[in-house]
Amino acid sequence: MSTTFYLKPKIYMNKSGLDEILPGVKRAMIVTDRFMCESKTVEYLTIPFEHRNIEYTIFDGVTPDPDLSTVAKVVDLYVNYKPDALFALGGGSPIDAAKSAVFVAKSLGYADRCPFITIPTTSGTGSEVSMFAVITDVEKEAKYPISDNDMLPDAAILDSCLTRTVPAKVTADTGIDVFTHAVESFVSTAANDFTDACAEKAIKLVRSNLLRCYKDPNDMEARQAMHHASCLAGIAFNNSGLGLNHGMAHTLGAHFHIAHGRANGLFLPYVISYNAGCRSSLTDAAKKYARIARLLNIDGSTFRQSTFSVVRSTKAFLKKLDMPDSIREAGVEKEAFLSQLDEMVEDALKDTTTRTNPIIPTREGVRDLFLRAYDGRL
Repeated sequence: MSTTFYLKPKIYMNKSGLDEILPGVKRAMIVTDRFMCESKTVEYLTIPFEHRNIEYTIFDGVTPDPDLSTVAKVVDLYVNYKPDALFALGGGSPIDAAKSAVFVAKSLGYADRCPFITIPTTSGTGSEVSMFAVITDVEKEAKYPISDNDMLPDAAILDSCLTRTVPAKVTADTGIDVFTHAVESFVSTAANDFTDACAEKAIKLVRSNLLRCYKDPNDMEARQAMHHASCLAGIAFNNSGLGLNHGMAHTLGAHFHIAHGRANGLFLPYVISYNAGCRSSLTDAAKKYARIARLLNIDGSTFRQSTFSVVRSTKAFLKKLDMPDSIREAGVEKEAFLSQLDEMVEDALKDTTTRTNPIIPTREGVRDLFLRAYDGRL
């Protein structure tokens, strides 16, 4: 259990937060992706900037799973433009790219840190309130989680209007990412009462709102609730860490280009069963999974039954969201999977997120999990 709980970003729950953030800003930089510009979503910032005569520049070259070269380009613009405020607008990729650039620029002495504001346009990563970022090394087919307090944003704006046009598939992927963050935080070895409170609320919000968003993109009440769930889960795992599920998802996504949230959801039933000891002797983690079952109103008369209920309901939830519950179903060929299996096992074990898994995973156990997840065998 961790004996600390760290909070930093000031959270605004609609666009009015800009009225407090922008006074005094004279020169701003926006990190985003091309779609945000082509769809004119970037005007969420540029129009208020122009009304206040704020000079600005836009880096729109962030692609999904930002790599080292992208971060280097953001650093270059950040150092040379010298903004007095940095804004990251988009999903987890633009936010992670901006966070990494802030970290690199300061740690290498290239530039002082300026106020950093995040504005998520998807409800999933929780990156807007965490000190974590994930960067891809294309040549090594690996994803590297990095963390540092300097990467924590100073403010975050949670405005569900920015998520209205998110495709249903992305809504599902990012929503399951929220659920995975909350579950892994809840059973983490570094969890405490404060992280549990955030994780529990996030789980309840996902339970009540994700399917609503998926079926009706115009349900703005549900979308705002999912924005809050994502942020709460981000606060939780920023303090407690995550677990093996993320370690496995990182390497599978890097090798086979599966969206991060989708990879997380794919592994979740199998990792829950493994951590709880459902196929052998129950572990202490089973008690916490049983508490999750109570939050979902699916608890049984024993810890084992409750844990199985969480596993089964998670698989059923994936189906309702039209998501794969096996690596095969996600489109990965068996031969390609087996050729990368040993490397993925090692990557998952070395991943920093695995450090706070509720049990210490074995090489044989992780290999078996990959194989079970490939075929969809619980």
